[in-house]
Amino acid sequence: MVSLAETTAVILAGGRGTRLRSVLPYQPKVMAEFHGRPFLAYLLDQLVAGGVQKVVLCTGYRGEEIRTRLGDAYGPMPLTYSHEDEPLGTGGALRLALPVLDSDPVMVMNGDSLIEADLQDFLAWFLGRPAAAALLLTRVEDTVRFGRVAVAGDGSITNFQEKGVPGPGWINAGVYLLKKAVLELMEPRRFLSLEGDLLPTLVGQGLYGQRVAGKFIDIGTPESYAEGVEFLRRLREEAKIHF
Repeated sequence: MVSLAETTAVILAGGRGTRLRSVLPYQPKVMAEFHGRPFLAYLLDQLVAGGVQKVVLCTGYRGEEIRTRLGDAYGPMPLTYSHEDEPLGTGGALRLALPVLDSDPVMVMNGDSLIEADLQDFLAWFLGRPAAAALLLTRVEDTVRFGRVAVAGDGSITNFQEKGVPGPGWINAGVYLLKKAVLELMEPRRFLSLEGDLLPTLVGQGLYGQRVAGKFIDIGTPESYAEGVEFLRRLREEAKIHF
C-alpha cells in the first residue's frame, strides 16, 4: 500500500493575505509569524511527523521571501518550488506544479489552515475507496464564513453550499488527496480555484470526504489570525506535532 513516505505533498503558498493587511502588511500569508515561526513551519512539521519525504511549495506573491527563509530543505525533507509569475488561483497553481509531482495520488494542503488529523490514516481511507479525489472535513459551530459540504453515509460528497449559511455543519478543512488524472482535467496556465472550479465538478464522480474530529484553524481574517495564536501556542506546549 502507498504510504506518506511515497506521497508527494503540495502546500498552496501563493496567497497574498489581503484580508490580513491590518496585522500582516507586507508578508506572504503563509509567512505570518506565530510564536517566532511562520505558519508554514507548522504545516511542514505536520508533514515531517507523518513521514512525508518530498514537499512542493506553490508560491506566488513574494515567493522569493519564502524560498530565502526556508531554502531547499526543511529538516530531513527536501523542498521543491513551483512559482507562478502571475496569479493562477489555487487550482491553477496546482496544475502548474504537475510536472514536479512524483506520486499518484498527491496530497495537497491549503497554506492558510491547519487541521489536527492523522494524514496516514487519511491516505489509507482514500485508498480503500473508489475515489478520484477526497478532502478532510471538520465540523464547526457556524459555517457562515466557510460554506458547507454535504456528505453521504459512505463518505461520498453530494453537494457544496456557498458561504453565508449560518449554523453548525461540515466544512472543507483544506487537506486533499487527488489523483493525477484529476489534475490533468484542469487547463494549464489558467486562473482556476481548486475549491470553486474543480471540486464541484467531481461531485458524483468519485469525490469523497473523511470527517475528522481534530481541532481546526485558519488564518484568513484578523479574527481567526488572533485565534491561531492561542491554537498554535497550545500545540507548542503539548509538543503535539503528530496532530
